Amino acid sequence: MSKKSKIVNGIQYLILTVLSVISVFPFFWMIIAATNRSVDVTKGTLLPGTYLLENLKHLMESDLNYTAAFKNSLIIAVITTVLAMIVSSAAGYAFVVYRSKARERVFNLILLSMMVPFAALMVPLFRLFSKFNSIPGLKLIGLNTMGSVVIIAVATAFLIFFFRQNTKTFPRELIEAARIDGLGELGIFIRIFMPTMKSTYAAAVTVTFMTSWNNYLWPLIALQSEDKRTLPLIISAMGSSYTPDYGMMMAAVVIATLPTALLFFLMQKQFVAGMTGSVKG
Repeated sequence: MSKKSKIVNGIQYLILTVLSVISVFPFFWMIIAATNRSVDVTKGTLLPGTYLLENLKHLMESDLNYTAAFKNSLIIAVITTVLAMIVSSAAGYAFVVYRSKARERVFNLILLSMMVPFAALMVPLFRLFSKFNSIPGLKLIGLNTMGSVVIIAVATAFLIFFFRQNTKTFPRELIEAARIDGLGELGIFIRIFMPTMKSTYAAAVTVTFMTSWNNYLWPLIALQSEDKRTLPLIISAMGSSYTPDYGMMMAAVVIATLPTALLFFLMQKQFVAGMTGSVKG
């Protein structure tokens, strides 16, 4: 290797090292802050403390109902992810497999919906879901219910587009062979398509779960009682208090980060394969 190549490689590694440190530092500081008192956090200490258990004790004994909020977030995220995988993948599959004159028009309308900011939809959604509370069959998705948070995330334009693009790589010969063998359309989707596209589902599960877990704006509007609040709402309330306890807050953030971090690391390889559009049997 020439001297010039060594210098170029050295510069590249230096830049990557600096960028890595910048990326990891917020997580490092979050963990360090969770082990210190609030006064130490405000001083900007970067050394681990011995107050982690005390911060956790204060968090669990506070009137914030952190455990209930964690449970609410978990229930909403899991239900949203499961339903979104079923509905959005079926829609993306149908847009590729079944041909019709209106197919592209409908899909273009779905893509156009991505251009509408959520801020423009908040008032119409609030008025719509508030009316559901007075209809007996729709109370489960009315305001101040978990259903109101779940229902709007079950079929998103991004997920439908994502599954549609990945379905284009799905071998059509498998569908034709299954039809010849007498397998129904639902059986083809469940028994052939879903197992074959597992990397795509893994990527979609990761993105959907993280989005639902970190969702703040719509739950803030829809979930009006304290017993229905989710983790982002609790953490936001902790930061807006008159004298916030930063050590306890960082402990709460660390716990809130664990499920999404664990999910990503467990499904990292499948996530990368799904995002690149590869198909594995």
